[in-house]
Amino acid sequence: MPEFSESKQKPFVIPQFTSRDYGSFFLAGALCATLSHGGMTPIDVVKTRIQVDPSFKGLGFISGTRQIIAKEGASTLLTGFGPTAVGYLAQGGAKFAGYEFWKKQFVTYAGDQETAVKYRTAIYLGAASVGEFFADILLTPLEATRIRLVSERGYATGLVSGFTRLAREGGIRELYSGFLPILCKQIPYAIGQFTVNELCHEVVFRSMSEEAKQNLSKTSQLSISLGSGIIAGFAAAILSQPADTLLSQINKGHGPKGSMTYRLVTLAREAGFKGLFVGLGPRMIMTAGLVSSQFLMYDSIKHALGAPPGLEIHKEN
Repeated sequence: MPEFSESKQKPFVIPQFTSRDYGSFFLAGALCATLSHGGMTPIDVVKTRIQVDPSFKGLGFISGTRQIIAKEGASTLLTGFGPTAVGYLAQGGAKFAGYEFWKKQFVTYAGDQETAVKYRTAIYLGAASVGEFFADILLTPLEATRIRLVSERGYATGLVSGFTRLAREGGIRELYSGFLPILCKQIPYAIGQFTVNELCHEVVFRSMSEEAKQNLSKTSQLSISLGSGIIAGFAAAILSQPADTLLSQINKGHGPKGSMTYRLVTLAREAGFKGLFVGLGPRMIMTAGLVSSQFLMYDSIKHALGAPPGLEIHKEN
């Protein structure tokens, strides 16, 4: 992987990614996101019910799962799988490719190696935020459909019927009613996912000698990637949990009439600090699995596609 460090011996070289490279980044991101989010659908169903269904108030992940299976059958745990898979296919591709693109742009704007390394955290934050913003334009209507399917039993039979009903009854405004809370949720999520993952890798590699880094076994590399991904997943869950709770409420139609900002502020006040973090436990489990598996799959798929490694700007000493 190309690296930037404070060492004067290493040249300042920015990789020139081609459109095919970005296509590979998009495909790898799309596949890893849709596979990981699709696989986590049962956990997300339970988490959403705990957040929005009064009959699930006070239940934990295991007790909530048992209640759903007992009352509605095990198949209910796969509710929303269609919009989840399709939504994150589009969002994942745009997010990962966008992060690679904007990180390279911000490094270029920095102008020199020393500045890029000095402000690397700001570069991570900026690239994650801008990439996620554009990805959420694709995600928002499908996420609104998923939450309706999960939170309102009998709303529709699947992705197409649910999306069609939501569009017919509410139009573009209803499909994008959750855009602001999705940004409030997904941008902190992306910041936790990408920035914390980068910093975790940096901490580990800075503790190693150059010889140790060169001789890392495949098992050690996997362990570092998995551990960094899990920690990044915990950070992403915690940072985005309040907005995730509000998003579920908004898409179920809760809250007063008025502007989105007013509705969010009112719902946040009603929920209180503790209420905003309802369902955090199962979501942390879900997000740790999502983020760690996404990074592992992303790197593997990129390698299989013959794509170049991403740009690294870690501080080494």
